[in-house]
Amino acid sequence: MKARKAALAALAFVLLGAVGCSKKEETPAAAPPTTPGHEMSPSAATVSPALAAKLNDARTATAKYATDLAAAQRDGYIIITKMMPGMGYHYLNPKIQGFDVTKPAILVYEKSGNGWQLAALEWVWPEQPATPPLDQATYGSFDAACHYADGTFVPTAAEADCKKTGPEGQAFGFWHPKLTTLHVWLWYHNPAGLYNGTNPLVQG
Repeated sequence: MKARKAALAALAFVLLGAVGCSKKEETPAAAPPTTPGHEMSPSAATVSPALAAKLNDARTATAKYATDLAAAQRDGYIIITKMMPGMGYHYLNPKIQGFDVTKPAILVYEKSGNGWQLAALEWVWPEQPATPPLDQATYGSFDAACHYADGTFVPTAAEADCKKTGPEGQAFGFWHPKLTTLHVWLWYHNPAGLYNGTNPLVQG
């Protein structure tokens, strides 16, 4: 419990402290809780050698988590959403700050029976980065929300409005303001594009 509280406190520092490191540009169209757009996501045929190298680094670094959710949890990833349609279950490591292609802040998993498959890597910012961290990167958004210990979240404009227990009776974990998101579907094919916010092949 103490470890979880420390992790959540670190998350608040990461999200709010990152404001000073980013510059607001064009705001992406928002549709709670995420934006499914990204029509300009690159196809495999248009991936540049530089992007391919970065994606290879990301894949190599996260291979240990591909079918091993427990390994991700041991390394500090905690659930922040249950199954989200077109996406999956989101697990966040609040100790990861900034953008490092080999250290995604969030791992998105798909569940099949008792098995887990890593599907996408995700990074978040309080504002859209001034310079895309990956070639042709496009963004989505996640509305301000209260998050609870079991992965339940409730869209809420202000932290003061978060209840101490969520709809399922779980303890309050943290609140975040509206965020800019970057999904990279590295472990699960997405016909809608590498950076698309949602994946038509993901059920649920």
